[in-house]
Amino acid sequence: MGAGERVERPLVAGSETPDEAYARGKALRERAPARTHDHAAAAEDRPTPDEYFEASNAGRLPELIELRRERMSASPFTFYRGAAGLMAADLAHTPVSGVTAQLCGDAHAANFGLYGTPEGGIVMDINDFDETVPGPWEWDLKRLSASLVLAGREGGIGESGCREAAEDAVKSYRRTIRALAELPFLRSWSALPDSSVLSKARAHELIDDFADAAEKARKNTSKKVVAKWTRRIDDHETGLSRHRFVEDPPVLTHVDAATAAAVAAGLVSYVDTLRASRRTLAARYRVADVAFRVVGTGSVGLRSYVALLHGNEDEDLVLQVKQAQPSALTRYLGLPAPEHEGRRVVEGARLVQAETDILLGWTTIEGRPFIVRQFRNLKGDLDPTELDKGHLDDYGRLAGALLARAHTRSLHPRLLAGYFAEDEDLDEAIGAYAVRYADQTEADHAAFTRTRNAS
Repeated sequence: MGAGERVERPLVAGSETPDEAYARGKALRERAPARTHDHAAAAEDRPTPDEYFEASNAGRLPELIELRRERMSASPFTFYRGAAGLMAADLAHTPVSGVTAQLCGDAHAANFGLYGTPEGGIVMDINDFDETVPGPWEWDLKRLSASLVLAGREGGIGESGCREAAEDAVKSYRRTIRALAELPFLRSWSALPDSSVLSKARAHELIDDFADAAEKARKNTSKKVVAKWTRRIDDHETGLSRHRFVEDPPVLTHVDAATAAAVAAGLVSYVDTLRASRRTLAARYRVADVAFRVVGTGSVGLRSYVALLHGNEDEDLVLQVKQAQPSALTRYLGLPAPEHEGRRVVEGARLVQAETDILLGWTTIEGRPFIVRQFRNLKGDLDPTELDKGHLDDYGRLAGALLARAHTRSLHPRLLAGYFAEDEDLDEAIGAYAVRYADQTEADHAAFTRTRNAS
């Protein structure tokens, strides 16, 4: 080495150059060629739908189990939404490239939604991380693709349209990975999934749908929740008039004093899990009321509260305090149990989302792990079951692009770009699997509803 000559050194020991990552990804195609992703839907050792349902009820409130069964029985798509663990059992022994990403863990088509940034902008991204863990990127992509087939069938779209949406989700995922792999690292990392993503994902048919959903999301605030779910009650001791939740059973119900006190105590310790710059902000609020609220399809039966907080003068803030269960994927990936399930969810979301809720954190209440976040903070969605053929296809491309951007937060885009290279067979392989898995889900749903009707 000559005088003054310098050698590039990685900031992290052992990290690859972009070219090395690409070459390693390309070599992985020999381990898992595209055709291997067109595999059987059901594993031989999978549980029956009822066995899965019973096992997944552990830790849930017994009085809400039948409501969970009712919601999962509504259609094959709603059954699929509540059965992430059943699909994980089916994927456990399937071929994978060996590239690990931080997974959403339940990347079905209804788990992409709109929400607000700290600056008040509206973005669309993955919005559910109950199952998030490190795992094969293929698992998220296959779950998304199969869900598009099921959503399309529920919406009355023909088989060719459903399969096209599934294939286009894979194609968009590949294209987005390759595009991000060519960008400067800082640009690819900070790419925001705002309305411009529609053009980049070739989802032009969704422009009006996105605009309508964004307009509704802007109106979805704590102020609107307070106006709908609370009423003012005069406190004779203080002389003040404050909002309190109004019951709307079975969805919204009061809690006893002991539970309200436990939740309030949990919120005190939650503040310490926020990023340092936000702890002072959270500390300015005061807890005024707590209620129990039933949520979701897969989450029915978990302890979930809404906390009403008072801020500056007439300002109100509503937080959701939701029990965090072990990820349904953990056992099938052979992962160790985390120290705190709420922390697992929060750190997964912070890694994957382009913008996370500034008040997202975790806590422990009565020995159980919880996550805490703003409730309905500028949130909105596009219902994939209500889209026509052209719009579902565009939605598939949009979701595929969003999933790719999310995965590149935890894996090197050049690595996966090398695995894809110019290979387009993956689209058809996963598309065929998605149709096959949708068929399996319909059979599972039929068996599940027969049990419910017989009982």
